[in-house]
Amino acid sequence: MLSNQSADLRQLATVTVTFFPDLSILESQLRRLPAASLKVIVDNQSGPETVAALKQLAASLQRTLILENGANLGLPAAINRGVRLALEASPECRYVLWLDQDTELPQGGAEDLLEQYEGLCRRGLNPGCVGPRLIDAETGLEHGFHQIRGIRWTRCYPAPNEAVVDCQNLNCSGTLMSRDVWARLGGLEESLFLDHLDTEWSFRVRAAGYGLFGIPAIAFVHRMGQTSWRVWLWGWKIWPYRSPIRHFFLFRNAILLMRRDYVPRVWKFWAALKLLITALIHLIWDTQRRAQLCNMFRGVCAGFQGNVDNSSSRFL
Repeated sequence: MLSNQSADLRQLATVTVTFFPDLSILESQLRRLPAASLKVIVDNQSGPETVAALKQLAASLQRTLILENGANLGLPAAINRGVRLALEASPECRYVLWLDQDTELPQGGAEDLLEQYEGLCRRGLNPGCVGPRLIDAETGLEHGFHQIRGIRWTRCYPAPNEAVVDCQNLNCSGTLMSRDVWARLGGLEESLFLDHLDTEWSFRVRAAGYGLFGIPAIAFVHRMGQTSWRVWLWGWKIWPYRSPIRHFFLFRNAILLMRRDYVPRVWKFWAALKLLITALIHLIWDTQRRAQLCNMFRGVCAGFQGNVDNSSSRFL
């Protein structure tokens, strides 16, 4: 744990974006964050009843702010707004932690991430972001850390007692970074709206010369998609089940990233293969296969056209 919590933890701000959240999970998350840290909830138009409950929850916590968006602006825009509010409201803030509304962290998890980040800085490793191990709430399986090994885009699954992992990509939820990194890179790409925002951010961080590090000793419980399937692909894997409109954004944004120079070629190849596998899995097993495949096709077309119109967000 940090040796000087009262001073150091005031330098930490957290940003949680909500969209009709499970309030019990959200409350568990917020109450496990450091009392001294600034906590920002950004709501993407969850409705009056939910917003009223969020305000009541925020009033019961120390240093907690709510930012209400007048529309569902998407995840990256909401995070950007939350970070800007945090930095304006807390001039002493030096670090920002992103969290999804359904991510649960252990007591002291945020403090430990911050300690690991500062330790990497002291070692001269120039971290851009660090993130914890993520454990899927539905299956109990780990998401792993993405790495490039030769021509393979793969995941490693280090034991909790192993050293930090140099990785290529971090999931948005649980990502911790410094204020300086955020200021230099200018925030998340808002046109992506929902999926692959963390992928794009991670590649941009590495292209700017920073490192990305996974912290095996720290584990957060996380939920991917509406639910998760447990599938065998040369070992048991987590396969998140997503709605048809989610697949529009997933396929569109993957194609958009494939057209960018700073995105590794290895990722592009394996991302294309994963899109094909995703389509086949939903073709075979999904009862909504027609809607799923139509939205996947629309996403591919929009990606090749460079169309970042997010009017489809009204269906979310």
